[in-house]
Amino acid sequence: MKAVSRPRRGAPPKGEVSARERILATARELFYREGIRAIGVDTVVERSGVSKTSLYRLFESKDALIAAVAAEQDRLFWAWWDGTEEQHADDPRALLDALLSGVAKRIRHPTYRGCPFLNLAAEFPDNKHPGRVVARSNKEEMRARLAAIVGKLGVGDPNRTASQMALIINGAYVTGLMEEPANLGADLVDAAMKLLAFRPEPIAGPRRRRRPAAIV
Repeated sequence: MKAVSRPRRGAPPKGEVSARERILATARELFYREGIRAIGVDTVVERSGVSKTSLYRLFESKDALIAAVAAEQDRLFWAWWDGTEEQHADDPRALLDALLSGVAKRIRHPTYRGCPFLNLAAEFPDNKHPGRVVARSNKEEMRARLAAIVGKLGVGDPNRTASQMALIINGAYVTGLMEEPANLGADLVDAAMKLLAFRPEPIAGPRRRRRPAAIV
């Protein structure tokens, strides 16, 4: 008599992709390529091969899935950044060059569809949305890390310079989405180095009018 196979329970065997991993990988690809609002849970279920019951057992709502995808994108971004940092731990200028060149390489990739965190923020304007919270945290962390790098280069106001550098990087993300600048990598590095070389004077407050000297 042939034994009846039962559904496997518990953790998958070593090396097998879990249901959670399949859902996240599928949702991350679809959300990025097609847009988050354009992809429903049913599409993620169909493409991932995981049941809807399993998906909702792992993620209580689509918003929870969006936040989990954003968190995974955040993790992958910082894994890349940390790896680049390890290669240039003792040379902050070379590190900055490598990071900017790496950003440009990402933008030039054939599958590039914009910065996933900027895309998410554009689709979900509510500051309390869990996915937008992750996106905002990613940008804040990038500014903080840039401030640490430029601080090692002797910049007088590293926080302000880091904010300006973040503007350049985010501008490149948007520019790369709309056109294909041939020298994006060189332009990014050049703009950053010019920013480091230019140290504007602090913005002075309004001057006080001097009172005329008293006549003795």
